[in-house]
Amino acid sequence: MNAPVQHSILVIEDDSVLNRLLLKTLVRSGFDMHGALTWAEARARIDEIAPDLVLLDMNLPDARDFTPLTEIVQTRPVIMLTAYGSINQAVEAMRLGAVDYLVKPVNLEELELVIQRALEGTRLRRTGDALKAARKGLTDNPMVGASPAMRQVWDLIEAVADDEVTVLVRGESGAGKELVARAIHDAGRRRDGHYVAVDCCTLQETLFETELFGHERGAFTGADRLKPGLIEAAAEGTLFLDEIGDIGPAIQAKLLRVLETGRFRRVGATTDLRANVRIVAATNRDLTQMVREGRFRADLYYRLTAFEINVPPLRDRREDIPRLVAHFARARARNGRLVGFSDAALARLVTYDWPGNVRELRNVVERALILASHTGLAGPEHLPPLRDPGFDPQTPVACGPVSFHGEPTLDEIERHYLTELLDRHQGNRRKVAEAMGVSERTAYRMLERHGLKSRGEGA
Repeated sequence: MNAPVQHSILVIEDDSVLNRLLLKTLVRSGFDMHGALTWAEARARIDEIAPDLVLLDMNLPDARDFTPLTEIVQTRPVIMLTAYGSINQAVEAMRLGAVDYLVKPVNLEELELVIQRALEGTRLRRTGDALKAARKGLTDNPMVGASPAMRQVWDLIEAVADDEVTVLVRGESGAGKELVARAIHDAGRRRDGHYVAVDCCTLQETLFETELFGHERGAFTGADRLKPGLIEAAAEGTLFLDEIGDIGPAIQAKLLRVLETGRFRRVGATTDLRANVRIVAATNRDLTQMVREGRFRADLYYRLTAFEINVPPLRDRREDIPRLVAHFARARARNGRLVGFSDAALARLVTYDWPGNVRELRNVVERALILASHTGLAGPEHLPPLRDPGFDPQTPVACGPVSFHGEPTLDEIERHYLTELLDRHQGNRRKVAEAMGVSERTAYRMLERHGLKSRGEGA
């Protein structure tokens, strides 16, 4: 369902005959080719076309030594072109950052293999960097977490990102399903294409078909012009279908055809178009039960579930809450002023069950950050009453292995939270501090206050 991405290549070679030969050969191979005969010309072309890769002659008449190479390799891969007697120079060029070299006269078959290998290596490095940054919370993507549950999610994203298989993301409302879909897109080979998200539950079925597939002029009353659909808008990219369980039978059948054939038809058209998109879908519904009840097509279900990722609810990864709080606080920091959270406030956030998941946590944290902006420290008084729908303060509140009668005090919440962390991390104080997102000294002080024993890393 995808067309190969057309990579741009700049050939910097002062031999005009060889330059033209390389351009002509690689254009036939599907590359977007550009040429330059001098280093001065090349510098202007690099800024103009931003090539994905550069073929660079070792000895340009207007450049000294490795000056062009050391400038170019800062931003893009370089393959050196060298005369037979200059192989030592080529080896030195690779030490300075060139990905490979070719000896003149250039073997054209070898040239293509070397180019493909260089482009693939660059793509893998970029993918790895993107995933590492996202895993560590270094991006704007709030899908932050280092819990075992989230590490598993990231492992699955990494495994499937470069595949074209359809992915179904399952999870509760607010758990971060769209963030997973976006991470798949950003880490995959289609990341330079468009990412288009569709909320299936907000579109009426009568409008859904024209929105998804588009329509021809005159297809129905009021269709006075051709309108491309969302599949075309996401060309060479990713189409994210959120709440896929909400689409009706007619759209289910047409979506199944897209997944099976890779083709679709605009409303009112007589010919098919190619669906050059990767499809990621998400749902908070039990599609298996819907199939049993006849409300969702079994054949579409099996197409969608070729690869599944289950996003855990926030209550199943409480150790990520301090990191998420810190992430939201950094994102909202104004003029470099960062608002922190007191131990008591953090304890209350960690022990709440968050039926609205990360979305609810973000709203609560942002409210607290606004209220505490003048003091620089958010406390329990800046948090709203955190009670699940239907909460009854007169009934015991289950919290792990301990139950509180009525509404627990902050000290009780904090002590229980710390006890759970100590059990989970075998008493290791450093790991407890990391799980809470605080310094080891702060963790030690909190544990001492409650009379809880811990050990250092080497104990």
